[in-house]
This record gives sequence, C-alpha cells and structure tokens, in this order.
Amino acid sequence: MTTRSETRTALDHLLTEIEHRNPAQPEFHQAAHEVLETLAPVLAARPEYAEPGLVERLVEPERQVIFRVPWQDDQGRVHVNRGFRVEFNSALGPYKGGLRFHPSVNLGVIKFLGFEQVFKNALTGLGIGGGKGGSDFDPHGRSDAEVMRFCQSFMTELYRHIGEHTDVPAGDIGVGGREIGYLFGQYRRITNRWEAGVLTGKGAGWGGSLIRPEATGYGNVLFAAAMLRERGEDLEGQTAVVSGSGNVAIYTIEKLAALGANAVTCSDSSGYVVDEKGIDVELLKQVKEVERGRVDTYAERRGSSARFVPGGRVWEVPADLALPSATQNELDENDAATLVRNGVKAVSEGANMPATPEAVHLLQRSGVAFGPGKAANAGGVAVSALEMAQNHARTSWTAARVEEELTRIMNDIHTTCHETADRYGAPGDYVTGANIAGFERVADAMLAQGVI
Repeated sequence: MTTRSETRTALDHLLTEIEHRNPAQPEFHQAAHEVLETLAPVLAARPEYAEPGLVERLVEPERQVIFRVPWQDDQGRVHVNRGFRVEFNSALGPYKGGLRFHPSVNLGVIKFLGFEQVFKNALTGLGIGGGKGGSDFDPHGRSDAEVMRFCQSFMTELYRHIGEHTDVPAGDIGVGGREIGYLFGQYRRITNRWEAGVLTGKGAGWGGSLIRPEATGYGNVLFAAAMLRERGEDLEGQTAVVSGSGNVAIYTIEKLAALGANAVTCSDSSGYVVDEKGIDVELLKQVKEVERGRVDTYAERRGSSARFVPGGRVWEVPADLALPSATQNELDENDAATLVRNGVKAVSEGANMPATPEAVHLLQRSGVAFGPGKAANAGGVAVSALEMAQNHARTSWTAARVEEELTRIMNDIHTTCHETADRYGAPGDYVTGANIAGFERVADAMLAQGVI
C-alpha cells in the first residue's frame, strides 16, 4: 500500500507538471492545488485511485475549444472576441457548466471553472459531467441589439460542440436570461431542432425551470444554514455581509431575509453599499436587473439608512456571516483576518473560488465554518439538472416542488461533505470533505469505464 508520504510526493510532482504544461494560467493552478492537496488520505487508503494515470486524466480536460467571435456594433464597426468551451470530464454524464461573458475571461479562467465544476456536479448526485465556457466580450453598456449579434455569432461556432446528451451550457457572469434567449434562438435556427435540453436557464415560458434564477443564491444560504445547525445555531437574527449585486448576490440576500437573517451589504466594481436596515431586495433588483445600474444608485434611492463606500470592501463591515458572491479571489487573507476580528461565525462561497487559499486557511485555523464553492453554490447547477429532467419529460414542475428538491440536494451535499471529512480524519473541514467526496464519485466512474 502506498503511504501518505509517498502519495504526497507524487501529488507534488503532478502539481509541478500541471504548472509546466499549463503556463500563465494561475487560476487553474490554484484550483488544482486546492483539490490535490486534500487527496493524499483517499489515495493512500484506496490503492486503485493511486494507480498511474487516474489523477493525471482527471486534471486534463477531455476537450478544449477556442474560436473567434466576430460581430458588428450599432455603428457598423466590426469587433473580434475570443470564445471558449472547455469540456473537462464526462464520466458521470454530459458536460454541464455555465458560459461567462466578461473581459477577464481567458483559457486559464475557463479551465479553473471547468475543473471546479467537475467536483461540484458530482456532489449533486445528478449524473452530470463538468465543463465551462465563455468569452472576453463585455455585455455591460452594450445595446440589446449588440448583445444579440454577439450571441448569434458565438453560437454559430458553439453549436457544433453542444447538445442535450453531449454538453449543456447555462449562464454565469454576464450571461442571464437575455443572453440565454439569444443563444437558444440561434441554436434553434441553425439546427432546425427544438432541443430544449441543450441550454439551461431558459425563460419559464419556453422550457426553463422555476427557481432556476434563484437557485445558486438560495442554495448557498441553505448550505450556510446547515453549517450553523451543525454548530447548534440557526440563521434567525444573524447579520450577514454579501458581496456582489448580480443574480447570485440578489437571491442570497432574498433567501437570508426569508430565513430571518439580515444582509446589510451589496457591492460592484465601484464599491459597496451598507444598509443598516438591511438590503431592500426589490429596489436592488430594479437598479441592477431592470436598469442595469450601479449600487451607488441603490444608496441614493434608499435614503438615510444606506451609504455608498467607493472602492471599499464589504468585509470590513462587522457581521455573523459572510457570503462572497461576486468573483474569484475577492476575499484575501487580510479580509479574512478582518472577518475573524469582527467575530464572523461562518463563510459560505456563493461565487466560484472567491476566497484565496491563504484566506481559507486562516478562516479554518480560526474555527470559522467554511463552505467551499463547489459544495455551497452547487444549487444553481442542481436546478439546471432538474431543468434538464423537465425538458426531457416535456413537463414543468411547480416552484414548491423545485425548491423542495433544491433543499434536499443542498442538505445532502452538506451531509456528504461533513461525513466524508469525518471519515478521512478531518472533522469539520468542508473543503476536504467536498474534494474527496466529489473525487470518489468521478474516480469510480472513470475506473469503471476504462482508460479513455
């Protein structure tokens, strides 16, 4: 049997090889490190997992597609963006993961997101593989017509690589209901098929699922509530800081309020708002989703209870809970130290990898319950899979049924992570529990299907 020391040495060698084979991709390196550094116990205990080639295959995408996306703006000028789709692992089912439209998108970012998605999707238990895609296109400030032309050009290439039994994209940052609609329309026009299951996040009137827009935020709050219950507490009366002001943040704030907690912040790239009365979700939706404005507008309209802090960081606001819901690496070690000084009890990731490794380690050493994104924000992809099931049956479920399923899935994910961490000698470590539980499910399927 391989010892933990030997396993650790082999993993260190593999991490070095990953950095060598994937240069200038720091986000992917970070994601690989975060997972592999927790796998030594399971590789030592399960020799079949330590056989040469299994982990090496797991960290190498099955397929990487890069393509140009030419489109015309309203003045007739031609722009050329770059499109990506990384189909990472399909051992458990068709590739599943969102599309991100943001200037920061590059291959390394998409690979990090796709790698995270493999484990996240495995934790749902719903038979979906992991993938991710997107473009460095920035929809902010663009007209609906410009966004439509971009989406049509993007799908003109992407359609070759997706399908309800192959790869099922969804939305992510910069890709909401508007973009999904334009993408689906172009897919339908090109293929001459009403293949509803090829994209998720669709409108409820044409194949979408109720509760899908809310699912990531709702699920994150449900996971945070489960972590608190494990410690003998609940959400009632707790104060929370939430970063971001997009879909995930909005519905995180909404669910916190529904369960008796009070979210007092939201943010965007210009700064953050602190609202002593608690964020008014309906006003935030109006500003961000309807008007596509900035959070300073929210503060102006809210009145004396709210103030806008330009360039600030929400983590400096004292709270019981922190739910980072914006983007990767938004919460660093200094922020984590501030949260600990202010008495934070739990941090649950609504975004993908929003806390740096140094921040995660500091929070864990300080006894803070920490829910990693691959577990805590799995609600979005879980309801996407439920949307696929509804599409397959050509039916739709009530909001109550979808939310009941979401609650069950998030509680099951919490239980799985908690029990797996205990089983491998890391009680209370949800990072280790999530990584090992997701790894075991994917690895078992890969071993059963042979070397492919």
